[in-house]
Amino acid sequence: MTTIVNTPPSGESSDSGLGLILGVIIAIALVVLFFVYGLPALRNQPTNTNVITVPVPGATGATGSTGATGSTGAPGTPGKPY
Repeated sequence: MTTIVNTPPSGESSDSGLGLILGVIIAIALVVLFFVYGLPALRNQPTNTNVITVPVPGATGATGSTGATGSTGAPGTPGKPY
């Protein structure tokens, strides 16, 4: 009968450490993302406070000299068809 001897592996590792480097890079990226997006969200501060509002004539459906329907606002005057 044949005897099989399993020798233990040597103490040296052939690992190049690529997993450790990749893990450190991912951890740094997560920390940066937390500081950029997480902290402002926790403080309830919007990241973009510049809000531009452009008034559009007739956007509320009102008729008049500036209405979007073309009506002059006179009673009984029909507006322009679309």
